[in-house]
Amino acid sequence: MIRSGHVNEVNWDSGSWVFLDVGFSNNSKSCGLLIGDNTPIGLRFGEVLNEISSYVINSSAPINLVLEAPLSVAFDKNGNPKGRSIEKENQKTRYWYVGLGCTVMVAVMYMLKELERVCSDKEIRLFEGFVSFKEKQSRTSHLRDVLLLREVVKAPLSFQEAIVSAENLIMDKSDVLQSAFIVAGRNYGIPPVIMRNG
Repeated sequence: MIRSGHVNEVNWDSGSWVFLDVGFSNNSKSCGLLIGDNTPIGLRFGEVLNEISSYVINSSAPINLVLEAPLSVAFDKNGNPKGRSIEKENQKTRYWYVGLGCTVMVAVMYMLKELERVCSDKEIRLFEGFVSFKEKQSRTSHLRDVLLLREVVKAPLSFQEAIVSAENLIMDKSDVLQSAFIVAGRNYGIPPVIMRNG
């Protein structure tokens, strides 16, 4: 069963933690994967599916899956796509519907569909990771991003402002927030967001 996690589950003891900076590339190791206390590794998309599926199948604890990809979307009162509160910092924006946001959202749709198929008897709780507004991208940023997200989960009291609940994601009261996966016929709810600046 896949569902949205809850803010009070953002703590290291609530289950097994998996952090993934999602990439969707044919040839490069565009994903950064970090499982529990392990060292992060770079993998291709197909390899990530195998690693996560194997880990979930063999785990007896609930899996807390943090995906660095949009897991919820917002629309204005007229049905037009709109940014969420976390996607704007000063004059910089990184809206879910622009550029890489849509690409990694599609990647996650395929991933969750496969996890549902092979891990249907396991509890998987979703959390959105959001490491953004980086000064400079680097080849190692995928690995660094998952480490930054793990720091929040290991010390949530030190990063309270970095954990954003669903009700705080909209910019205006008239905005409509929904699961990013409704378009694919799935509704996992709206996960909280774990944020870090890169």
